[in-house]
Amino acid sequence: MSDVSDWWRTSIIEMEPGKISFRGYPVQELIGQVSFPEMIWLMTRGELPGHDEAALFEAALVAAVDHGPQAPSIAAARMAVTCGLPLNGAMASAVNFLDDVHGGAGEQAVELYHLIDEAGGPDKTAEILDRWQAERGRFVPGFGHRFHKPVDPRAPRLLGLVDEAAAAGTVSGRFAKIGRTIEKTLTETKSKPVPMNIDGATAVIYAELGFPAPLARGLFCLSRSVGILSHAWEQMCQGGRNKGPTPPAYRWTFDGAAPREVPASYRSQKLRQNGQIREDS
Repeated sequence: MSDVSDWWRTSIIEMEPGKISFRGYPVQELIGQVSFPEMIWLMTRGELPGHDEAALFEAALVAAVDHGPQAPSIAAARMAVTCGLPLNGAMASAVNFLDDVHGGAGEQAVELYHLIDEAGGPDKTAEILDRWQAERGRFVPGFGHRFHKPVDPRAPRLLGLVDEAAAAGTVSGRFAKIGRTIEKTLTETKSKPVPMNIDGATAVIYAELGFPAPLARGLFCLSRSVGILSHAWEQMCQGGRNKGPTPPAYRWTFDGAAPREVPASYRSQKLRQNGQIREDS
């Protein structure tokens, strides 16, 4: 390191008085010319996408913006607002919910698709699935849905767009084939439909477009932040104070110990500490 300016090294932005450029492009030339999805691509990948790539990328971002207050991240945002947090605090609280179980399936699905691709393609699907489930548990990321049965309506539409992009030569289509093979294999194994869900479908798109697996989670966070912001703002406009996950009339199920008393020895000790019981000298 030759100078303090090298402390933070970045190829993303160059900025000095009167000058701002992103990845080498002057900001004033990007404004009004480049869409927000294209800007996300530029910032994360270093180059502007082709228009067809950008359209497919945008479709994935649009599809995942919201899934209602039953999604933990959305519920967290609304509850945070009722506790007095401003919009940025509500959004931060909600985004922190997007971890491995709620929000991480897209990243995991991209990783799984790459494992199958690197092993030889769709013919290796059953083998890689067996290994995945043995090492990581029975849940296969991107497939099955606790709410949308038998089909997540977002997935077929996204896969259809991937097929169109593959026919146009924008993407290879090989990850779409892998995703469909996983779906078929799981359905045959379980003897019931195990449909690809939104995470599996967006993972197909991100894999087809060349996004590394960890970025898939970051992109999901960006997409879902739109729904988080919308719900936080709606709750702020609706009002309400300190609203928990259920209305006050509903109670949780208590399965702990039956009512019992604190032992007399503990009560006596506390009274002695407070000077309410005088011990004989």
